Amino acid sequence: MRAAHRNLEILVARANSTFICQACGAIHARWAGKCDACGGWNTIVEEGVAAPIGASAKKPGRARSLALETLSGATAPSPRHVTGNSEFDRVCGGGIVPGSVLLVGGDPGIGKSTLLLQISAALARRNFGVTYISGEEALDQIRLRAVRLGLADAPVQIAAETHVRDILATLESQSPPALVIIDSIQTLWTNALEAAPGTVSQVRACAQDLVRYAKNRGAAVILVGHVTKDGQIAGPRVVEHMVDAVLYFEGERGHQFRILRAVKNRFGPSDEIGVFEMGDMGLREVTNPSAVFLSDRDARVAGTAVFAGIEGTRPLLVEIQALLAPTSFGTPRRAVVGWDTGRLAMILAVLEARCGVSLGGFDVYLNVAGGLRITEPAADVAVAGAILSCLSGEPLPPDSVLFGEISLSGAVRAVSQTELRLKEAVKLGFRQAFCPASTKVNIPELNHIALATLGELTGRFDLAEGLPASRERPE
Repeated sequence: MRAAHRNLEILVARANSTFICQACGAIHARWAGKCDACGGWNTIVEEGVAAPIGASAKKPGRARSLALETLSGATAPSPRHVTGNSEFDRVCGGGIVPGSVLLVGGDPGIGKSTLLLQISAALARRNFGVTYISGEEALDQIRLRAVRLGLADAPVQIAAETHVRDILATLESQSPPALVIIDSIQTLWTNALEAAPGTVSQVRACAQDLVRYAKNRGAAVILVGHVTKDGQIAGPRVVEHMVDAVLYFEGERGHQFRILRAVKNRFGPSDEIGVFEMGDMGLREVTNPSAVFLSDRDARVAGTAVFAGIEGTRPLLVEIQALLAPTSFGTPRRAVVGWDTGRLAMILAVLEARCGVSLGGFDVYLNVAGGLRITEPAADVAVAGAILSCLSGEPLPPDSVLFGEISLSGAVRAVSQTELRLKEAVKLGFRQAFCPASTKVNIPELNHIALATLGELTGRFDLAEGLPASRERPE
């Protein structure tokens, strides 16, 4: 009887538990060393499942019908809390919408807590109620940071707690603040689940409780999220679907610039960026990032090109640097910082196959100055120009910008928002633009150098020394 009773307890325990991958959130029937969904090893953890409180007492009721409306109904624009930080407000779409939930992720030490403390103080000084709750730092640590940033006089309410029910009980016992900051969501836990803090179940349950509070009480909530080694926010991806906006704080430790990038935003553009500069007094807004990124540029050095890009709704000029060195190995090295490695390999292949420029004997190093990461295909022509300039030893004209997408056939294709790119170039003193031949914008202050193919750009450089002896320079 005892053995049968013990077997029954084991079966009940197994029925109330599940196996969840901590990397991707996939649910498995049993434990395994490798997750079939994401391929991660030793990421599957057994987690208990608790029934919702009062679930057994609920009885199915009669469903109610919904009132359907048409798309032509009048809708008032969403009100916003303007923080006064122009770069943060730009990324949010003009300010923080009451009742919205934002998820901010970034590498450790990149400046997430510093930025949010500055935002909290700015709103509090505008007579908005702000509550800052930390699950990672003690109150003394938060106060010391506020003193260092000159924010100690801001009327921000702070607390250090990790139990989500205690946090919600505290928030609901007073009038809803305009903004609640939770640093971070991975440290919270609820006793409704047996799993450890930071697991997929705990993160999902705590985020769901905070989202429900924001929608019911009208308070904006900002959640800080840790990131994995791949740069993704740790925890289940369902959290990113639950929130209204997902912001990534990017930057290199060796650079003072930080980029706040929106990858999802229900109340504004989803590809907007904000630029900040890290200093002794915290993060400072950079209102003209193009001028800052080009401030230390030496136009007399071969291997550099200025790319006229678009990030969100703002034009952005940035320097692209290329370096070629004779390789000492059988396989040449391709090192890229701030751009896509696969895209560089494609440009090198087109240069060799369509333009006769052989780079198999060189290691190629590519860098985007300032710590910015570019994802636009429009940077193809600028990358090719920097490589050709380094190979020939001839600098590009110092007052020129380049942009355009290169196809596998070697053709230079048109890109979007050409007029914005060219106007930004004129504003910063550039007078030439290497752009696709199909560009229709005409700006008198700028000399348009039309490129139909990549070969037309290659023909502007003397590559006699850069090409192997067995290859002739292309016409």
